[in-house]
Amino acid sequence: MIKEAVICIIIVISILFGNYRTQDYTKESVNKLSEGLMNLRGELIKEEENINEKNAKDKVDEIYKNWKERHDKLAYFIEHDELEKVETNLISLKSYIETKEYKDSVNELDKGEFILKHIEEKYAFNMQNIF
Repeated sequence: MIKEAVICIIIVISILFGNYRTQDYTKESVNKLSEGLMNLRGELIKEEENINEKNAKDKVDEIYKNWKERHDKLAYFIEHDELEKVETNLISLKSYIETKEYKDSVNELDKGEFILKHIEEKYAFNMQNIF
């Protein structure tokens, strides 16, 4: 009887610890990507003739590279549909910048930020998500 109780307590503690670690990694990933998107926003909201195209491309490439590095770990505990939305959004953002459609790229940037915040809130450990 005591053996089963100890095993159950260990399992519950392991689940709580695992949830804490995955939530922490998700927050870190969302914050890092959001920070990159905000830096890119600063470049894209300039007057059209003042936008440094190379700088904008470099920033979006850096964001996409960071996303690729984090994607595999996030795929262990986040729905693939959610991750696919972020990836699609980043590819759209990249293509808008390459075609110099900066107003549309800002729109995609806003969508990307919304999706990232949605993922963070959806996988947060709180009473609303438990029940």
